Amino acid sequence: MSIVKSLQQYTKESLSRLYDRMFLDADYQINQTRPEFEGDYTIVLFALVKLLRVKPEDLGQALGKDLIEHHPDLFSNFNIVKGFLNLTVTDAYWIHFLKDQFNNESFGFIKPTGKKMMVEYSSPNTNKPLHLGHLRNNFLGWSVAEILKANGNEVIKTCVVNDRGIHICKSMVAWQRYGNGATPASTELKGDHFVGDYYVRFNYEYKKEMSELMASGKSEAVAEKESALMEETRRMLQDWEASDEKVISLWKKMNSWVYEGFDTTYKKIGSDFDRTYYESKTYLLGKDLVEQGIKDKVFFKKEDGSVWIDLTAEGLDEKIVLRKDGTSVYITQDIGLAKQKYDEYKTDESIYVIADEQNYHMKVLQLICEKLNLPFAKGIHHLSYGMVELPTGRMKSREGTVVDADDIVSEMEQVAREKTEQLGKVEDFTKEELNKLVQDIGLGALKFFLLRVDPKKRMVFDPNESIDFHGFTGPFIQFNHARIKSILRKNQISSDVFINNSLLPLEKDLLIMLEQFPLVLEQAAKETDPSSIAIYVYTLARKFSSFYAEHSIANAESEEKKQLRLRISSMCANVIRSGMQLLGIHVPEKM
Repeated sequence: MSIVKSLQQYTKESLSRLYDRMFLDADYQINQTRPEFEGDYTIVLFALVKLLRVKPEDLGQALGKDLIEHHPDLFSNFNIVKGFLNLTVTDAYWIHFLKDQFNNESFGFIKPTGKKMMVEYSSPNTNKPLHLGHLRNNFLGWSVAEILKANGNEVIKTCVVNDRGIHICKSMVAWQRYGNGATPASTELKGDHFVGDYYVRFNYEYKKEMSELMASGKSEAVAEKESALMEETRRMLQDWEASDEKVISLWKKMNSWVYEGFDTTYKKIGSDFDRTYYESKTYLLGKDLVEQGIKDKVFFKKEDGSVWIDLTAEGLDEKIVLRKDGTSVYITQDIGLAKQKYDEYKTDESIYVIADEQNYHMKVLQLICEKLNLPFAKGIHHLSYGMVELPTGRMKSREGTVVDADDIVSEMEQVAREKTEQLGKVEDFTKEELNKLVQDIGLGALKFFLLRVDPKKRMVFDPNESIDFHGFTGPFIQFNHARIKSILRKNQISSDVFINNSLLPLEKDLLIMLEQFPLVLEQAAKETDPSSIAIYVYTLARKFSSFYAEHSIANAESEEKKQLRLRISSMCANVIRSGMQLLGIHVPEKM
């Protein structure tokens, strides 16, 4: 049990002894003591003062004395500042904690709880390569899944591929018209980039055609109807839905090129899935649920035969779930797929990692599932995240102004190589070791920069800022991990040396922070927010850097101190590695 949870329990027990009544955790707060005051943890007394109608000083004195009397191994002293009871934890407690945990590589991770969760992320379209926005999505989804696992949950990682629809047909039509039989192999392009180029080409040719039609005097609406390019695309979609052999064959071939490209990118960035769903196989789902919903009066039909749900009582509006021709819309498919996923895995919760542009859609999905009394409805959670922009503004895929994921990863590796070589500390690295190092630094910088921000916030990605070896970055943390591993290679930890119970302030600060790691993991899982781990690991690395600058380890003032600091260093390395692994970032042994 963490010291904060122990303190919560002991405080309730003390208050019950002193005031002969039951208390709840919500009756008071426990925080880390502010730096300007003496102590390690603070009990905020204001709510208790109001509840018990006693003076803060009297309550603080009684509670502080009782805690020390009953837990002398944990608390050594206390002081009261207005409505704050500041408690000092004994050095013996921290020494004992270090002895138990310094070599525990899974510290903070808990045993399986039996809870089953699903995380859906990535959701690419097969008409273009993954881009910078997809990277934030993938990194968030993958990291949240790993954080949930660390908290004892069984997690299924899923991906839904958008492999059908008018946008897919645009790439197909453009390739038929302008490809001249070219393939990814003949052009030496990755398949997803190859197909994406034809999506851009389609939109270029379509704009050109529209301009010509409108220049001849036609309105925009008439021009759209008369566009030969768009008419060919609509006809191709109809042929696809009718399972036309030639269209299906072309669709499979072009999608296979894209999947091969996606697989290469996923492997490069460390993204993986336990189950992949394809829209081409799920787009007809949900109709049976709509029919049942009509019988149960959850949905209603309009005069034209279309089916709707009225959500005005929930502050939304009316939402169509079935068109008048009987075809489904996206929300219908999503209801059906949600049920299929639940039927397959019986998950307790299902987390959808989707950009904040879909906040309304996700609210509607959950409300409809609740009104249909589907068993998984309450377990639907939308991890809404802000879009990623560049310093130059927002990206537009149909205009070809997006930053492809492959390109940004390659750029980050190149910047990592240049900065690493400038530092001049890799002369003894083999070519293979150097290549691995720059990959770890480049990708680590990218992941950390995209994950260090609260998912709900929009962000601007700056490659140069992300790879600064001295800032709030992945490379700074990686460097400090490598520094610790270098220290541990040169100095052996001995089990024969007795460590006394005297700690210097920086030694104690590190131990306090290390002990909090399980709580950080728990909070990150509860809030599905990897940024709290990123901030914690960076703060720990920075605190270790200050400690290293202030106190010698190899040449400590005594063998006891050396062994104490080696153990602290070892635990710092373990926690940094664990935290960074949960972000999908590898920390090198040497840099």
